[in-house]
Amino acid sequence: MEEFAQNVYTILSYLGKGKLITYGQLAKQAGFPLHSRHVGKVLARLPKDSRLPWFRVVNSQGKISLIGEAFIRQKSLLEKEGIEITDQGKIVKFKQYLD
Repeated sequence: MEEFAQNVYTILSYLGKGKLITYGQLAKQAGFPLHSRHVGKVLARLPKDSRLPWFRVVNSQGKISLIGEAFIRQKSLLEKEGIEITDQGKIVKFKQYLD
């Protein structure tokens, strides 16, 4: 699955500021369309100081999937990029941010 992880990292590295991608879209672009859950596992293994924009990945409903401190961190990072999010983690006008 190392090829998958490398593909995920590469695609994510090109995702521009203020843009979002879903776990499923990322898996598909990485060449493994049925592996959206694995995208989350790959991202969870990133080092804390990673420069990859992991926070731009959301679920297919346009919501943050993380909980607790990780939820707060992702919401904050997305808001810094101008993305409006409800307190429950739903992206307002989700489709306009998709790459």
